[in-house]
Amino acid sequence: MSFIRRKLRDGLEKLHELQNGSVKQLNGYNVKKGKQNASRVGKAFRTFEDLEVYEAAREFRKKMYGVTRRLPDCEKFELASQIRRAAVSLTNNIAEGHGRYHFADQVRFFLGARGSLQELVDDLNVCDDEKYLGEDEVAELKKEAWRILGLINGYLRYLRDRKAQDRSVIHERDHISRPDVDVLALLDEALSDTAPL
Repeated sequence: MSFIRRKLRDGLEKLHELQNGSVKQLNGYNVKKGKQNASRVGKAFRTFEDLEVYEAAREFRKKMYGVTRRLPDCEKFELASQIRRAAVSLTNNIAEGHGRYHFADQVRFFLGARGSLQELVDDLNVCDDEKYLGEDEVAELKKEAWRILGLINGYLRYLRDRKAQDRSVIHERDHISRPDVDVLALLDEALSDTAPL
């Protein structure tokens, strides 16, 4: 029996078990019938909300929203709006990237989150230059931003290593698609020591 047929048969058997049983384990989750909540098994993630990087980015987004409420009225529709959009983009990209199936999509969205974070750091520079915030507060927010950058880079390394591990497994059709090779090269460059922070 071919590898693909065997995998298909196994998947159909699991589906049949799920339909006939009230609770079965599938891919690290307890899957329940109806509207019951799925519970965590081991250290697997259920949703993007379980990611440490998302939790940290969400807290940072809240702080940046707090900054926008303290900006002068002349910045309400300019800098404040820009900060809110970048802060939402940060967490939205993490959430959407986690929800994507394909490796290349996951990487692109996490790189987008990284770009939004750096945009927020530049917005903090504007707040510092224009004396909208105290130097200590700006320094503390930047410190938190660099910590989140480290978490994003860590997640990107996890994606890269997981992809490399997948490549080391022999498949019936053993090849790597060209887009994945391109994304791996982009990811290696983004995570290299020579890439800008």
